[in-house]
Amino acid sequence: MLASENEGGQGLVARGVVTSVEAIAKKQGIARQTPRVSLSIERTALAKRPLGRPELKHFTIWKDRRPETELNFKFYRQATNKIVGISDEAAAFLGGFF
Repeated sequence: MLASENEGGQGLVARGVVTSVEAIAKKQGIARQTPRVSLSIERTALAKRPLGRPELKHFTIWKDRRPETELNFKFYRQATNKIVGISDEAAAFLGGFF
């Protein structure tokens, strides 16, 4: 789990298991809307070292296939809260932070 740095968070804070997901209804009268969900997550571990924008910002060669670059691209390319899928390599990289 990453605490949104756009909202004062610190980046990677914990690992967890999703325990429930609920779709949030779209608002009437708005043509283009991003699908939204509400998540409940059970924390299983706390991050032992920092990983956020400062640590990832230098990984910008998008085709280098590094897990750090993948995470930078997926989390920080747009300043929005999001849910993303990551590769097995990126998941293994993140595992080293717990």
